[in-house]
Amino acid sequence: MKKIKSPQKNRKKIAMILFFVSIVLFVVFIGRFSEVMIKGYINGENLSEKIENLYTRSSVLKAKRGTIYDIDGKPIAMDAASYSLVAVLTDKWSTKKNPNYVKDKEKTAELLSQNISLSKEAILEQLNRKDENGKALAQVEFGNMGKDLSYETKVNIEKAKLPGLIFEETPKRLYPNGVFASNLVGIASIPTKTAENDPNYVQNNQLVGTMGIEQAYNKLLTGTDGKYEYQKDSFGYALPNSKVKEVAAKDGSDIYLTLNNRLQVFLENKMTEVAAKYQPVTMTATLMNAKTGAIMATTQSPTFNSTTKENIDKSWRNLLVEETFEPGSTMKILTLGAAINEGVFNPNEYYASGVKKVEGGEIRDHNKVGWGSISYLEGLERSSNVAFANLVDKMGTDKWKEYMNAFGIGKSTDSGLANEAAGTIAYNYPLEKANTSFGQGLTVTDFQMLQAFSAVANNGKMVKPYFIEKKVDPNTGKETVTQPTVVGEPITAETAKKELEYLQQVVYSENGTGKVYQIENYRIAAKTGTAEIVDPKTGLYAKGDNNYVFSVAGMAPAENPELILYVTMKQPQVYDGMISGGGMIAEVFNPVMERALQYQELGKESNNEAANQVVMPKITGGTKESAVKTLEDNKLSVTIVGNGDTIVQQMPLPNETVLEGQRAMVLTNGAMTMPNMIGWSKNDVLKVSEMTGQKFKIDGDGFVTAQSLPENSNMEGAADIVVTLAAPQ
Repeated sequence: MKKIKSPQKNRKKIAMILFFVSIVLFVVFIGRFSEVMIKGYINGENLSEKIENLYTRSSVLKAKRGTIYDIDGKPIAMDAASYSLVAVLTDKWSTKKNPNYVKDKEKTAELLSQNISLSKEAILEQLNRKDENGKALAQVEFGNMGKDLSYETKVNIEKAKLPGLIFEETPKRLYPNGVFASNLVGIASIPTKTAENDPNYVQNNQLVGTMGIEQAYNKLLTGTDGKYEYQKDSFGYALPNSKVKEVAAKDGSDIYLTLNNRLQVFLENKMTEVAAKYQPVTMTATLMNAKTGAIMATTQSPTFNSTTKENIDKSWRNLLVEETFEPGSTMKILTLGAAINEGVFNPNEYYASGVKKVEGGEIRDHNKVGWGSISYLEGLERSSNVAFANLVDKMGTDKWKEYMNAFGIGKSTDSGLANEAAGTIAYNYPLEKANTSFGQGLTVTDFQMLQAFSAVANNGKMVKPYFIEKKVDPNTGKETVTQPTVVGEPITAETAKKELEYLQQVVYSENGTGKVYQIENYRIAAKTGTAEIVDPKTGLYAKGDNNYVFSVAGMAPAENPELILYVTMKQPQVYDGMISGGGMIAEVFNPVMERALQYQELGKESNNEAANQVVMPKITGGTKESAVKTLEDNKLSVTIVGNGDTIVQQMPLPNETVLEGQRAMVLTNGAMTMPNMIGWSKNDVLKVSEMTGQKFKIDGDGFVTAQSLPENSNMEGAADIVVTLAAPQ
């Protein structure tokens, strides 16, 4: 008979098993707990950090991107936060103590209508919007009129303390001058968001330079954000006596450019007129201080409006350093300098012009037949290719190559700008070597040519072109001033002096190709250029009267130049042969050089002001209220453009002599608002266009009688603003 186990024995056995299992679990628990306590980690997570994060609140202290100024301290590019208005309509995100939704729509609409360019009715309509299912929206925005609001507008709205109105802040870069050396200055914007593992990842909506100086000096301009930390309880309130950690933000450095505001604006206007008239494929113009290399004004066509970004898609490249081209006969300035320096240029020696046989081909003068037997000085005046090919033969092709190297041809100027080209020199065969004497078969940049020309204008010393006057660290006040850099001395001072005498003959002799560049009361030394263009499809020089790069390099005053102005025009599309390439370029060169020379003189003289004249005070950087008072105290009429609280641009410019009662226009930060132009002259309307970069369609002549965009409306993005003028009755 089978023996039955006792239930009591089974219970004891189970109890013993459970006891030992409990002991094992307790030991494991104690071990795991000890490990966590000692190491401070669980599942790879740092518990101390987790607790710290749970009870620590931090906020970013935003750093300011450095401001870019012109040489007189007027802002060219500056930070300006913009604000977008949002109205919260749901109470889901509110508490009884802190309601954060629009409770009184009538009162809210009334307030907003006084601060943004929308009527009370339009705002109420927006506050009562419903979705496609007929349900009230959780929140609404107010279109363009609720965006790009200034800090002043934000404060005015917040003063009313109406719940449900919130502002989203977005950093933006303000370019108050519109079209103003745009390709050199560049732009900065908030880049498209990227993943954190992307090398281009940028945190905190940070502005990043994407072209020009903004890109090249992005690291210097970009500040370092700070941080503010404090301990909080579970409800989010700061713990009493808790330590506050604050790391101050470090603002980016400010950059002062060498650009002269008045000359830059004048150059931009002339270039715009000429580019519209002749429609070249590209065009450049740069005014440089001949003694230091400082760029005083520069622009190109096509260019773009930095404020509105109009035409930016057509103008990404900086032609000053990125575009290479065959310079043509302006290269003869360098050939002539080398020949004089080597003692092989005899102005009175005669040669046979027209055609020169060279191994592999022939060199022809631009009229194909020449002018018979003429002197080398006349050859310079007439821009004879044969004369300069002869000069290279006289000095030797190896020696000429040494001079090209000494003048910096084929070598980057190290401007600091992105994508600077070095150019090329085709110098393998006799025909190629001869062609370089008159600027064909090699490619250069504007900066290279300006640098080379400076040797002639500056007693043989070649200076590097530069565009930054100084850098200022706002955190320490330390200034780093750019010193002019002599990068070579390819010719002697005696050679440079002789060459300036010869180059004047290009402008003032009977046979000179540069007679069109004569300026009353000033003596000019210059050399013209007409370079053929290679057709990329065939590899041959293109045919046609307009398939050239026309150019001029002028130095003034000729006896001891202070200025160099270099202008190029590639393939003008409106060109009937009735006006020469030089004639087209003269429409930029002559007025700009004359104006620059006048400014040079004004800087050396003091003028007595008439009783009814005043000197325009500097008001940029100050508040709107103080600016208005200052201008009114000087008996000037004041017009405010923009709804901001800080003055970023003024017209007339500081220190200009103006008449009492003259209209003074000031541009503030924030959104650009439309002024009341009724009764204005056409000239005043054009000043607003120049200041803001906003184009107006002007109908009629006389004085303004109507404007299509109402007063105080946002001009940014507005198209076809029509201003109607009529003669007074």
